[in-house]
Amino acid sequence: MTQLSSNRTPRRGRIFPERQLSPEEIARRKEEDEVFAKRCRLVFDRVQPELIKNHYDWFIIIEPISGDYFIAPDETVARKRAGEKHPDKLRLIMRLNETGTCGRI
Repeated sequence: MTQLSSNRTPRRGRIFPERQLSPEEIARRKEEDEVFAKRCRLVFDRVQPELIKNHYDWFIIIEPISGDYFIAPDETVARKRAGEKHPDKLRLIMRLNETGTCGRI
């Protein structure tokens, strides 16, 4: 059997260094994400106690600007309903349970 030689040197650093984000841009995006998550959490906290009784562990998709939410037992159905009404807006998906999480970590 022939032994393969390993003359390849490992690459160090980013693949596209010219596409590196500045620290200011990273901080701005992080702040936007936190504001978005807080707005979605406010809607979730408002509707969760009522919906959890009859729809435990269903998916809920929240569009925080309008306050609209869409629930369904199947994730694809919920995504489709939300996409029909708000096709170009950012939405958050959660589960109707005690924490709102969709899976395990």
